[in-house]
Amino acid sequence: MAAKVAFLDRVLAGYGPEAAEARSRFHDAVKEAVHQMWPGKAGRPAHLAPNIEAGNVVYSAVQSLSPNDDTQRKVKELATTLATDLGQLRSLLVAQSVPSVSVPILILLLSWLVIIFLGFSVLAPSNPTALIALLLSAFAVSGAIFLILELDQPFGGVIGISCEPMTNALNQFAK
Repeated sequence: MAAKVAFLDRVLAGYGPEAAEARSRFHDAVKEAVHQMWPGKAGRPAHLAPNIEAGNVVYSAVQSLSPNDDTQRKVKELATTLATDLGQLRSLLVAQSVPSVSVPILILLLSWLVIIFLGFSVLAPSNPTALIALLLSAFAVSGAIFLILELDQPFGGVIGISCEPMTNALNQFAK
């Protein structure tokens, strides 16, 4: 997404000074989207509500460009395609931001695992090898559950998508 953002900015810059307003609206929309995805030090979770107005404003600004020659016509087509792709990516992020792990299933899974490990610990011989095997197995299963829960929230938690590529794209706007 960051690569498409940076490329669309370069394409609009290559269109000429007529695209200054479209670039400005695009920069504002990207800054708002980055602030929603990575709220920073606010300590709140990412909010991926679709800002349809910002996307429509950018798309309308690109569509309102009046090409003077074939080069600008091709650049406008490319900018329209990139704006559409970014809108699709944003919609996909919004659609996938809903938690997919069911709490009742998670509780059922954890109960099942507790019963299994309790049964193993009761039936296993009382020696250090069996104890180490049970501890390592419990650690591996709890690590797998942790990863599933972390990857279900890509913009928050301990493991999250880095904001660095989008920050770099925003920094390129200033240049």
